[in-house]
Amino acid sequence: MRNDLAYSIKSIRFDENYAPSENTRATTNFANLARGTSRRDNLRAAFNMIDNRFNALAHWDNPNGDRYSVELDIVTAEMSIGDGSRVHAFPLIEILKPTILDRKTGKRIDGIAGNNFSSYVRDYDFSIVLPQHNKGRAEFSVPEDFGDLHGNLFKFFLNSAEYRKHFAKPPVICLSVSSSRTYYRTENTHPVLGVEYRQDEFSSTDRYFAKMGLQVRYFMPANSVAPLAFYFTGDLLHDYSNLELIGTISTMETFQRIYRPEIYNANSPAGACYRPSLKHQDYSSTRIVYDREERSRLAVEQGKFAEEHFMTPYRAILEEWSAQYAA
Repeated sequence: MRNDLAYSIKSIRFDENYAPSENTRATTNFANLARGTSRRDNLRAAFNMIDNRFNALAHWDNPNGDRYSVELDIVTAEMSIGDGSRVHAFPLIEILKPTILDRKTGKRIDGIAGNNFSSYVRDYDFSIVLPQHNKGRAEFSVPEDFGDLHGNLFKFFLNSAEYRKHFAKPPVICLSVSSSRTYYRTENTHPVLGVEYRQDEFSSTDRYFAKMGLQVRYFMPANSVAPLAFYFTGDLLHDYSNLELIGTISTMETFQRIYRPEIYNANSPAGACYRPSLKHQDYSSTRIVYDREERSRLAVEQGKFAEEHFMTPYRAILEEWSAQYAA
């Protein structure tokens, strides 16, 4: 049986003129912001927030707080899969790639690929596989092989010539901390990432990302109100420059303030012992329209889409390939 898998990378600028294409995953958070009557105001406000946060963190040699601006590209990793008689291309993964514009020098500085992470197979795993596995069970559990295929597909992406052609460094994915875990402030402080937190136990997302070859650390940058979860390979604190890290922080902290204001736009900062909650009432609104209920519903729909168009027709090929890749 042939099991030829290959990635190709496409990108599109994400700015206030962005409109999601038919091939863009509807659950992607930035696509949610770019729909509806408020789309242009949403995007303009979000980019202003990103630039303001970047300049606040990159304050050296920046007396007016306006030296830098962040440009974003949506990167789609499309997988071609062949069985000897047909080849099908599937838009498997989407990430964001920042570019930092230094207005003082006119230079553009590459940021870190990753940021937001969006995946059809992840939607399938969490919205289809997990509910089916736990149907009728008295106690929640996770299948032993949960996330194995997705993890191998992601590692294959990072190790591909296509990835190396487009990106000089491994990605950093920055997500919200889990509302099901407790985080404890440590004495470790980084000049850009801020104060480090540690958790009592790994979340299901942490374990899922571990199968992708990613470890996690939690940091709360200066003047933030909650720690962010940073997923990475290698050495997060030494593999990237300060400006690269600030590009990730300013982008994803802005999105989290919009997506989860109860946590990231709270009116009081996380303490020494912190338990995030989406039921928290003491927070401020960004006034940017974001439909969280729609996103949850669409995650299930896109999990079904992945099942119908990717997992079911190519399951045998994918399972054989994954076993060979793991070996």
